[in-house]
Amino acid sequence: MTNAVLGPEETTALSLFSELEKYEHEQVIVCSDKKVGLRAIIAIHNTTLGPALGGARMWQYASDTDALIDALRLSRGMTYKAAVSGLNLGGGKAVIIGNSKTDKNEALFRTYGRFVEGLGGRYITAEDVGTDVRDMEWVRMETKYVTGISRALGGSGDPSPVTALGVYMGMKAACAERYGNDSLNKKKVVVQGAGHVAYHLCGYLRREGAKVFVSDLFEEKARRIVTEYGAEFVHPDQIYDVEANIFCPAALGGILNDETIPRLKVDIIAGPANNQLKDEAIHEQMLLDRGILYTPDFVINAGGLINVANELEGYNQERALSQAKEIYDVIKNILLTAKKMKTTANQAAIHLAEERLAKIGQIKQIYAGKSQYAGRLGEMNTRATA
Repeated sequence: MTNAVLGPEETTALSLFSELEKYEHEQVIVCSDKKVGLRAIIAIHNTTLGPALGGARMWQYASDTDALIDALRLSRGMTYKAAVSGLNLGGGKAVIIGNSKTDKNEALFRTYGRFVEGLGGRYITAEDVGTDVRDMEWVRMETKYVTGISRALGGSGDPSPVTALGVYMGMKAACAERYGNDSLNKKKVVVQGAGHVAYHLCGYLRREGAKVFVSDLFEEKARRIVTEYGAEFVHPDQIYDVEANIFCPAALGGILNDETIPRLKVDIIAGPANNQLKDEAIHEQMLLDRGILYTPDFVINAGGLINVANELEGYNQERALSQAKEIYDVIKNILLTAKKMKTTANQAAIHLAEERLAKIGQIKQIYAGKSQYAGRLGEMNTRATA
């Protein structure tokens, strides 16, 4: 088991430290073990509020550079997500390079767990795209710094239902802003992706009377939602062209870009996928120019983080669900702040997150630990009162 560095072909493509400085990261750990097939990157963005918590994503990246940039962007989003949601956690993320359908094994995840353990609690891992509860239970064999384990082991299990509830509440808040009321009845919602979160979200939407269109690269996953909830299937190539009220990205990031935005025929974008905007500044402005309301992804999908964060205090699903419902108010506050600041919703959310980080960071400058003189002072006070 060794710590690896980027090879020459990667360092010519990007400057490692310039990327870290761009996103203001504290630490990046590159993990490698050829014997078990582990190639992973753990990115710790900010620990002002507490230990960095974020999932471990398993994906077959085109290059190591792509994996690094994804880890950096995702971990930064986790910092802001925790801060704006009022959680006392920092932002971190791990990416494991590999095919989640063919490359998983016990030794790989236990080895990854050893690297997490070596960080001594600075980073707490969890499941993410391409990983699941079983994988986290393998990780738990080597470290206590893991959440998202099964309820049988004292964890919360699958966080998808709580994430979905938060997205649903965020959609309602966006509708209240755009239409003057938060009803989703008879609203048309286009869901791109049919994973666990999308499955539960479509249930919420259909129960309120929304008309749902769903698509996924793996058609059988979308067909399950079609069968169980009465949604309408859309081919992945046509998903951006459906006329609807809400477009819900529920797959991978970077899908809002120069090519896709001009095709959209919606009023609102609200969905759980991370890093939906390929370029935060350019593409959110493009959406504004087209009159489309964008709800920041790192806020609306915070239910998953809220769920696993509850494990740290002893899991209570009712408490987690109650906190996820508060995303409604968080989104409304962000949209109000954006109006007051005359800026975008994404920038307003970042502003609120950074404001909390600064305030709590100021508090933590006050020394509250034991010094080397504490024992002597105690002795002196005892003698003085004797």
